Amino acid sequence: MTDATTEHRFPCGQCGASLRFTPGQGSLTCEYCGFAQPVPEVSEDARADALQTLDLHAALAEKLAPDAMEETRVSHCDTCGAEVQFDPNIHSTECPFCASPVVADTGAHRHIKPQALLPFKLGQDDAHAKMTKWLKSLWFAPNGLAQYARQTGKLNGLYLPYWAFDADTHTRYSGQRGTHYYVTVGSGKDKRTVRRTRWTRASGRVARQFSDVLVVASESLPRKNLRALEPWTLGELAPYATDYLSGFRAEGYTVDLAPGFEIGKERMADVIAADIRRDIGGDEQRIDSVDTDYADERFKHVLLPIWMAAYRYKDKSYRFIVNGQSGRVQGERPYSAWKIAFAVTLGLVFVAGAFYVAEMGGF
Repeated sequence: MTDATTEHRFPCGQCGASLRFTPGQGSLTCEYCGFAQPVPEVSEDARADALQTLDLHAALAEKLAPDAMEETRVSHCDTCGAEVQFDPNIHSTECPFCASPVVADTGAHRHIKPQALLPFKLGQDDAHAKMTKWLKSLWFAPNGLAQYARQTGKLNGLYLPYWAFDADTHTRYSGQRGTHYYVTVGSGKDKRTVRRTRWTRASGRVARQFSDVLVVASESLPRKNLRALEPWTLGELAPYATDYLSGFRAEGYTVDLAPGFEIGKERMADVIAADIRRDIGGDEQRIDSVDTDYADERFKHVLLPIWMAAYRYKDKSYRFIVNGQSGRVQGERPYSAWKIAFAVTLGLVFVAGAFYVAEMGGF
C-alpha cells in the first residue's frame, strides 16, 4: 500500500515565479506577471498509447514494464491516515485532507504511475461559489456555518487516484419470475380486489462488457461522498503530464490494485443484477444464485480533480468536496441541535392542531 501527495512547480519564463495550471484554459499562468505557457499538445498516437489499459493479472504478478512504475517519498498524518509528500525544503505543513498539522518524515514507496488524468475545468472561485451555495441549502445547519467555512476553510485543488477497470463478464443465474394477478375477496361492503403474485422458476445467462468502472484508490475521504460526485466524463482524459499538476497536489493510491478490483466487482455485480432482473422479466423478480466468469480484466490508473475545503468547527474536522470537472458538491456537515428540536416541536404542534380540528369536526 502506498500513499503520497505530490506538488509540481514550473518557473515562469519572464519573472521566475511559479506557474500554475489554469482550469479550463489548457495553459500554465503566472499570477504575478500574467505570462501564459500552453500545455504541450500530444499527438493522437501518443494519446492512444498513454490511454491504453494494462493487464490486471500481469500487474498483480508484478510483471508490468519498469516504465509503468515510479517511486515517491512520503510522510504520515496521524489524524486521518493520509501520507503527504513534502518538498525537500519543507519540514511541516497542514494535511490537505483533515487540516491537521503534519511534520515531515521519510519513507519511499514504489507504485504504479498514473497513466491519465482529467484536467481541472472548474477554477477556485467557481468552486467556492458552488460550495457556498451548497452550504446555504443545508437543512438544520448551525447559523453562520456557510460564512465560517468560507472564511476559515481554504480550498485545495487535489487530484485523487482512481482505478478504472475493464472486464468481459458472463453470468449464469437462477431465480423466480413473479406475475401479478388479482382476485376478489369478501362480499357486500367488505368486497375488495386483492393483488397476488404467482411465482415460477427462471434461469438463464447474461453477458456484459464493462469499461472504465471507477474505484477511488484512496481512503483519505469518505467513499460514499466521492461516489456522489459522479459521473465523470472520462472521454476528456488526457495523458498524464506534470504540467496539469502545477499548483495542485496529486495523492498516491492507498487502495492497492487487488482490493480495488474486488470493489470494482461489487459495482459490476449491481449492474449484472439489474441485467438478470430484466432477463427474468415479469412484474417482480427474485435472484437465487449468481455465478459470474470474468475475462480480459484490464485497468488504468487515472487522477481525477477535486476542490476540497477541510476546516475545524467546534473542535471537529469537516470536509467539503467539489467535483473539479462538473461542480457537483458533497461533504460532511454539523447539525444544529436547537434547530432540530424546534422543527420537531413545530411538527408536534401541527399534528396536535390537525387532530384537534378533526375532533372538533366530529361534533
